[in-house]
Amino acid sequence: MTHRARPTVPPDGTGPHRPLALVTGAGRSVGIATTIAVDLARDGWDVAFTYWSAYDARMPWGMEKEAPAELSRRLGEVGARACGIEADLSDPRAPSRLFDAVERELGMVTALVMGHCESVDSGLLDTTVDSFDRHVAVNARAVWLLIREFALRFTGPHGSGRIVGLTSDHTVGNLPYGASKGAMDRITLAAAQELAHLGVSANVINPGAIDTGWMSEQLRGDVVHQTPLGRTGRPQDCANLVTFLLSPRGGWINGQLLSSNGGVG
Repeated sequence: MTHRARPTVPPDGTGPHRPLALVTGAGRSVGIATTIAVDLARDGWDVAFTYWSAYDARMPWGMEKEAPAELSRRLGEVGARACGIEADLSDPRAPSRLFDAVERELGMVTALVMGHCESVDSGLLDTTVDSFDRHVAVNARAVWLLIREFALRFTGPHGSGRIVGLTSDHTVGNLPYGASKGAMDRITLAAAQELAHLGVSANVINPGAIDTGWMSEQLRGDVVHQTPLGRTGRPQDCANLVTFLLSPRGGWINGQLLSSNGGVG
């Protein structure tokens, strides 16, 4: 299913061309990826985004049926062309199909922001092989395939391309998530060197514990206590950094794993 939006205020044809960002994992109205998509649109980007309803449906927060259409509407309201595409990134064929669809709808992708994930808690002793394999497929293999598709298709000016991945250092009690996110880090950072001929920067952000409604009151209190700035992270905190990295001002930052977590040690 594809959700489309056009700007509610038509462009007058005299302004600069808006670059296009592909943001994965924007299936929740309060999620990090959704906030990133809206922030980028406000900063002058057109935005394609992915979501996967089946994942949200099996998670505690549940599926928000209207969230993709609502995000498309919000993006259009701030002047962005937008499309939302449902994509199961555990399927190795999904990245190429996704880029085909985005190019048909909106054109060449200038920036790839990977906010999707598989995250089901389990530890060393109770993780199943099927769960481990699914985490690796979504959190690591799909990242490689998305970056590969981006690189093979990118024809923008040298220095204009951007790749940003969102990671986590949480592993204890969440082994397959943490292990696969660690692999994602290395894959993404490799792009900073291997895609140098394209002038594409690649960075990873560890946003820390972002409160998107999944925290218990006890956990929220613990996070606040452990954070020098005395609060939990907010999706906008991560969006602020992503938007900066995608801007011309962030172009010199490359090959970095950035902690944006309020100072948690």
